[in-house]
Amino acid sequence: MSVELKLSRSNRIYRPDEQIEGKIITKFSSSISHYGVRLTVNGSVNLQVRGGSAGVIESIVGVLKPITIVKKSVEIRPSGKISSGTTEIPFSLTLKQPGESKSGKFYETFHGEDISIQYLLTVEVARGYLHKSLSATLEFIIESEKAELLELPISPELVLFYITQDTQKHPLLSELKSGGFRVSGRIPTQCSLSCALRGEMTVEASALPIQSIDIHLLRVESILVGDRIASEATLIQTTQIADGDVSRGLSLPIYVLLPRLLTCPTVLAGPFSIEFKVSIVISFQSELSKLHPKSDPRTPRLWLAMETLPLELVRTM
Repeated sequence: MSVELKLSRSNRIYRPDEQIEGKIITKFSSSISHYGVRLTVNGSVNLQVRGGSAGVIESIVGVLKPITIVKKSVEIRPSGKISSGTTEIPFSLTLKQPGESKSGKFYETFHGEDISIQYLLTVEVARGYLHKSLSATLEFIIESEKAELLELPISPELVLFYITQDTQKHPLLSELKSGGFRVSGRIPTQCSLSCALRGEMTVEASALPIQSIDIHLLRVESILVGDRIASEATLIQTTQIADGDVSRGLSLPIYVLLPRLLTCPTVLAGPFSIEFKVSIVISFQSELSKLHPKSDPRTPRLWLAMETLPLELVRTM
């Protein structure tokens, strides 16, 4: 015997004010009696602080309780019987009724290293004390309400950036320090999740040949624990802009597709925040870099130059 949940939308993407419709599918070899079929929806923000990011506050990890976004339960069928074979029970529910209080915000579905925003639909067929209840759980995806969406096109705020030996706060190869280099460009600080991140950059001068130019997309998860904030930055995507030395004065396009499952609109809530950054990393050719081919690209090295800028991600119509 089995119980299965199936939603009407194959992509399982909904907005809070939309109806969630689907079927409860049961498959039994013989008919069974039950004490009701109940559908429960749970939405929560799950927070965890790891020792690496929290240090001395690792001991109070257990204090972090999930933040409830929504919890609703509806009876789909009263007590009765479900016949043998395959039975389909349709259902429909709305997470947020029109005109309902806006005190509880529906954050978009997100799965990070330390922060997880998840919405689960659970069906339970109660069978009394003598039999184990039958249940099934399915995750669905929530995106921002239409009223909260920005209208396209958003006007991207392009910021100018300059990368030289003087803008670097870490030690550089002596050839770079003495001979110098200069890279300039433009990149937006706000980007729609449905669009690519676009910009441009130019290598104006460099004392050493360039090995590669990469754009790193970073996710910064922060959690408020007591009077301290535990933050963790994660590299979620790397896009190579240039491979090998490039001609000086040539405009290089920046075109980065945002990963659907690893990003969400920037969130600045009280107990937690989810932010993003874009890092332009230039790797110069040197014998030293060959000895560390798998080094962390976020770690400053003698043969690397970088510039990191904040990036606000938004959901648009």
